[in-house]
Amino acid sequence: MSIRENYLKIREAVPEYVKIILAAKMRTKNEIEEAILAGAEIIGENYVQEAEKMYQLLGDTSKKIKWHMIGSLQKNKINKVLKIFNCIQTIDSKKIAEAINERAEKINKKISVFIEINIGSEFTKAGVKPEYEIIKELAGYILKLKYLKFEGLMTMGPRAGDPEEIRPYFKKTKNFFVRLKNDNILCTDLKYLSMGMSNSYKIAIEEGANMIRLGTVIFGKRSCEINCEPGQKIN
Repeated sequence: MSIRENYLKIREAVPEYVKIILAAKMRTKNEIEEAILAGAEIIGENYVQEAEKMYQLLGDTSKKIKWHMIGSLQKNKINKVLKIFNCIQTIDSKKIAEAINERAEKINKKISVFIEINIGSEFTKAGVKPEYEIIKELAGYILKLKYLKFEGLMTMGPRAGDPEEIRPYFKKTKNFFVRLKNDNILCTDLKYLSMGMSNSYKIAIEEGANMIRLGTVIFGKRSCEINCEPGQKIN
């Protein structure tokens, strides 16, 4: 099926309240445009450099859609991020939150942010420890920063061949979401639970996700994945 058909099929199958983010890593302008024409409204980018390039390539269309940062953010890229993105889903420390707030203040821009949780406690992944008090402390700190709007939690979940293996991790993340939302001390206005990708989005939705990040299931395999030499690393 075409990108358009894939997107429309998934959009029809998942609940209306679930927002779909196009995981645009290493995708072409034509691929992204086809998905946007099918109705996609949010692009998720892992790398600032790729986002800058795609933003320029899409021209006027860039301003008609939302941009979410779904990769780790370095302090030296914050200024560039604020020029493009509407949301940063990968806050995992007070330092990065404060740095974003300082730079956002300079351009008078409020930006939506999510706390990223390393729900599987994996050494190779970013995110805060999956402990409620740690998450709550960071949430409380963000809520005091004038130019950040704390609106969600995000998690990757451990990589697994069988998506069912990830279910307990999604369930645990949803529990954190509910506890934060109902915490009378924080008085936060959480809206989004971002979890689930191409191989796990169905289970993520069952466990409470209202935002999913989809790439391969919409676009198909990347050309490098089809044509590259055996053992060649795909970034």
